Amino acid sequence: MLPGTPMPLHIFEERYQEMIGTCIAQNSEFGIVQAGERGILNIGCTATVDKVVERYEDGRMDIVVRGQRRFEVLGIDEQRSYLRAEVRYFNDEDAEPAPKDQRARALAGLAALRVAEESTDVVLPDPRDPQLSFRVAWFIADLALRQTLLTIRSETDRLRHLNAFLPEHIAKVKRRTHVMKVAPKNGHGMIRIGEA
Repeated sequence: MLPGTPMPLHIFEERYQEMIGTCIAQNSEFGIVQAGERGILNIGCTATVDKVVERYEDGRMDIVVRGQRRFEVLGIDEQRSYLRAEVRYFNDEDAEPAPKDQRARALAGLAALRVAEESTDVVLPDPRDPQLSFRVAWFIADLALRQTLLTIRSETDRLRHLNAFLPEHIAKVKRRTHVMKVAPKNGHGMIRIGEA
């Protein structure tokens, strides 16, 4: 979850049905953290429910949430069926907006990524957005990148990190897109590794 970005969720576990039901009733936030090999990570982002798309008879829900505030987990409370936590919210520490060249590079990188994906919708975020890095990262399905960006407390530093990440990522996407095009043409849907 990234601040200011949407995410569709299917809520099926009873404990999360309870939690989301409370958040909808109270118009309150809930936290999303990434689960790692050693448990949950300590930096996450709150979200609010933007829209309930569908409610099912058994209590399941399809919802769209939007990221709000970043937080650091200070302590875990396991008294309910779902985890609750004591958190400290944090913002960026930048005094000045990110340099225009960094913002322009990120948008150019995003445009190149959308072309590499052969996406038909190449709508770019507003270059004046004070958290442009999060809007660009929303298009990149790389959890490690997203988690790193959540922890960085400077928009300039996030854009630098993103701009260093994008060229190699775009090259990988181009290769993957090419493979997806040619693989079905070999008669078996497979390719041989190591051949040009």
